[in-house]
Amino acid sequence: MTDDSERQRPNLKYKLSKSDDALPGENEELHFYYNRERRLEKAPQSVKDLYKEHPKTRFSLFRPLVADKPRKILFFSIVVLCIMIWIISLLGYFDSSYSLEGNKIEISATVIEGITIVEIKKSHDALLRSYSGLVDIAVSIPLEEGNDEASLFFHRIFFSPETEEQFTFVVPFDNPLLLMVLQTENSSLRLTFNPDGSLEKVD
Repeated sequence: MTDDSERQRPNLKYKLSKSDDALPGENEELHFYYNRERRLEKAPQSVKDLYKEHPKTRFSLFRPLVADKPRKILFFSIVVLCIMIWIISLLGYFDSSYSLEGNKIEISATVIEGITIVEIKKSHDALLRSYSGLVDIAVSIPLEEGNDEASLFFHRIFFSPETEEQFTFVVPFDNPLLLMVLQTENSSLRLTFNPDGSLEKVD
């Protein structure tokens, strides 16, 4: 078998790669057929928005809170609610304390095994005049029909010039409703006292 009869490759006459002479020179310009503007014309609006130049804005804590209508409504609702709570607290609706000659009195209690542990917190403004001295306390159970004997408990505490003080004592009985009187040299404070924490001043 001769060389001419050898089977030749089908693509023998085709140039599979360019030779070194076909490479562009240093000064030869390369032509690209990619056009971003033409491609963006057919793109959806969401893609076009990504390529838009947005102005630079300064960092702000307030702007994200009111960026859209739902956030504005939520933000101003919270502001209005806070203002209402502040006004109500100034009017004293959330304050369960009472005043005794310039001293703020707060009373709480806990019932344990038939006895009542009473806690009295006293505070006052250092710039204002307030009472300092002995305070007599009387605690009793409201009289029931047909019972003329009242259960009474007496205790004495001393208010010092300190701005804040706390007193604790034990009442030897428990009842859903107790009567309490705090007596100083010049005035008194009468309360109906519930061990669950509710107070009501008695005139």
